[in-house]
Amino acid sequence: MKAHISDIFVGSNKLLWVVRFVFFAMAIGIATDSFIIGLDDTKPTAGRVVGFVTSVAVLLLCVGVMALDWATKNKQITTLAAIYFGLLLGFLVGSLFWAAVVPLVREYLHLIQLNAVGTRIEGWIQLLITVLSCYVAVSTLLQTKDEFRFIIPYVEFSKQLKGAKPLVLDTSVIIDGRIADICDTGIIDTKLIIPRFVLQELQAIADSSDKIRRNRGRRGLDVLKRMQGNPKIELQMHEGNLPELRDVQKVDERLVVLAKALSAHVVTNDFNLNKICGLQGVDVINLNELSNALKAVALPGEVLPVKIVKQGDQIGQGIGYLDDGTMVVVEQGRQAIGQDVIITVTSVLQTPAGRMIFGRIGGTGEHPSLPAK
Repeated sequence: MKAHISDIFVGSNKLLWVVRFVFFAMAIGIATDSFIIGLDDTKPTAGRVVGFVTSVAVLLLCVGVMALDWATKNKQITTLAAIYFGLLLGFLVGSLFWAAVVPLVREYLHLIQLNAVGTRIEGWIQLLITVLSCYVAVSTLLQTKDEFRFIIPYVEFSKQLKGAKPLVLDTSVIIDGRIADICDTGIIDTKLIIPRFVLQELQAIADSSDKIRRNRGRRGLDVLKRMQGNPKIELQMHEGNLPELRDVQKVDERLVVLAKALSAHVVTNDFNLNKICGLQGVDVINLNELSNALKAVALPGEVLPVKIVKQGDQIGQGIGYLDDGTMVVVEQGRQAIGQDVIITVTSVLQTPAGRMIFGRIGGTGEHPSLPAK
């Protein structure tokens, strides 16, 4: 089950393999052409040596680049952008700096009478300045890439989300299972994101030695399997390898950071995570609050059918429940425990845990779910 769920979200990028194949084929072509030049007896010895060296260098460079690409699995666009822009900035700054100091360098070489090798020394000095400029620029941008922005006057290039914000699911809401029922209704028309670390936590719960935790984890995996087969939703696995998450270990904190980075909503049943999201300025959807909001509204004076199942805390009280789980406290209902009765609603109390209805047995009011006669 675990391996199957993990493999759901992992797919091969065929276009990437095509690019790799084309790059390798071009490198092989260049190396082969250089090798043929090295085998040509009509060429000068120096030219043949250059051909062989070029062939080997191209092959080594190709293998090195592909090995580096293969080894670096989790590439970040911010890191790549910092390197590319740093190199561009380094070459620009190096050229400007060299243009400023080249008269001084030539004058100094003339004074120490190195005219014979002056051109070569100038070339080395220019190369050193360019390399130093590139190093400083790339190093600085890599260390400040999270604060750096590519800005053209009045225009900032940043990620723009189109349509509704995605929903990042917490472990608790997956185990709860009601999210799958909500998806079946078709009301969700945005992307659902399962972070990799949430899936790993779910698998760890499913492998727990505690029977109750193990059953909860397996239920969560079954819910994911059910949601994966739902054609009404788009379920996506997120690797959760953002730079902002490298120093964050707790799952709840990682969820908040990921949701903020993706401009997404967090969907949870966890009261503490709900509070953390509020403090961090992250939008959160609490399924318990959503469930309470969807419960039927009862007004004082209406009548409701309810079965009294147990006694209440106060003398003479009986406790029953509506079909949606709403608790009903019935005055003088203790003598009717185990019976179906009709009550008249006297008041409704909204609490953080849900809605409570107070009533008394009997009544001639109108049932809210029945049409008036």
